[in-house]
Order: sequence, then structure tokens, then C-alpha cells
Amino acid sequence: MTYGDGPGPLALAHRGGAQLAPENTLAAFERSVALGVRYLESDVRLTADGHLVCFHDETLDRVTDGTGPVAARTVAEVRRLRVCGQEPVPTLVEALEAFPDACFSIDLKDESALEPLVQVLRIRRYRERVCVAGAWDGWLRRVREGAPGVATSLGWRSLTTLIACSRAGVPVPRWIGSAPFAHVPIQLGRVPIFVEEVVHLAHSVGVRVVTWTCNDPVAIDRLLSLGVDGVISDRPDLLREVLVARGDWVPMPGATGTVRASDERRSGLSGNL
Repeated sequence: MTYGDGPGPLALAHRGGAQLAPENTLAAFERSVALGVRYLESDVRLTADGHLVCFHDETLDRVTDGTGPVAARTVAEVRRLRVCGQEPVPTLVEALEAFPDACFSIDLKDESALEPLVQVLRIRRYRERVCVAGAWDGWLRRVREGAPGVATSLGWRSLTTLIACSRAGVPVPRWIGSAPFAHVPIQLGRVPIFVEEVVHLAHSVGVRVVTWTCNDPVAIDRLLSLGVDGVISDRPDLLREVLVARGDWVPMPGATGTVRASDERRSGLSGNL
């Protein structure tokens, strides 16, 4: 499966489904895959000995029983910790190998992880299933140059330009179309984003719009009605329900779909944006 291929809007599980299982863990990824979710969003950080791990924060304190920067620990030290007291921190390669039929949207959290990520993405079976996002334009350009063919989102500068043009009601520069996706927040601080205008401008230069992070079914339905090409959610179960109701749900081939909605709602573990 190649990233972005196939019919229907993309349904992405934010940090693997951060309100269904401990975020960015194999347990979270597995739960979303069992629902039939084809796209898993995660973050990467670099350990002291050069390994990429699926982890959001710069420090370990919020979600693990450890403290201090991720970058100050070896991969062995990080893996001995438990996210929410339950699950180990996986490496990126471990996650990619564990779910070979899933695609991953990867937020590149710091520049030190850039070259190690490029090395991973030079392997075709990984590169074809990945979109790199959440980074500056220059970082993403280096990723595309180092791993030709990999998908990326717009960098922060390009995204800011796209949003500014949508608010001003002016055409977007053609150079914005340098990447196939724009990961657009629902709002910036307390300022709402005019999603319909963003979608129109992005589509005019061949860029697909993926919105984040939305956990409310009514809001998800509205976003899809405005023409977004994908939604990132901590609640992939609810996102799936909306897509099913709209006739837009396309499950991952071979998914069991055995996770019950009642179980999903009881398991809520909140994750920060």
C-alpha cells in the first residue's frame, strides 16, 4: 500500500489513537488497525545512541515513569520505561515492521532526527508507506532530497502562507504545491481556521488537506462536508463511525474490526495536541 492511494477521505489515528490506548505505542497502533484504520499518525524523537522512537514530547515526564529529555537516554533505557505505566516505547522501525499493511504519518520533532529518518526512508518498503509532516520547510525538503519519492506535508512556512491567503481571500502562490498534503489545524490558538477557503486554495495547487486534531463526530462530519481529504483524530473509532454513516469508510484489507465501540469508549486515555 502506498501512502495516499485508494478511495475516500483518509482516517488517521492521532498518536495511534491517543484516547483509546497509551499514545504512540504498539498497543495504540494495534487497536486502531483492528478497527480497520489504515493510517497511523505518530511522532519521532532521537535517543542518545541514535535510534528513532515513537514519542511526542521532548521530555519523558508527562507520559512515562521516567524524567528528563528523550535525547539524554539510550534506546535501551527508553524501552525500559512504560507509557501510562503500561506499554513500552517502540522504535519507528519496530512500528513499521509490526504493521506492514498500515501507512504512517510521522511528525519530525527535532532536526537531529532528520538524517536518521532519511536513512530509514531510503528503504523502499518503509518510504512508500510514510508521509513526513510537522516540520519546517527546509527539513522536509532535505527529507525529499534524501529519500526521493517520499510523501511530505507542507512545512510550517508554506502552511502559514496557505492559511494567510485563505483569510485574506487572495490566490495562493504556485510554489505552495511543493508537497502533496497540508496538515491543517482546526484553529490556531483561539483563532479558527476557515477550512472551506483553505481546502479551495490547496486544491487549486494540487495539495490535499488533512485537518487535526478533531474528536467530535459532529465537527468531523462538518469538516468532511467542507471537502477535507482526511481527518486526524484521537478517537479513530468515532471517526470511523462518521465515515461509515457517510458511506466513505474504506477499511484496511484484512482488518478484523473486532474492537467494540463500548470497549473503545471505556478505554479513553486523553492525549495532548
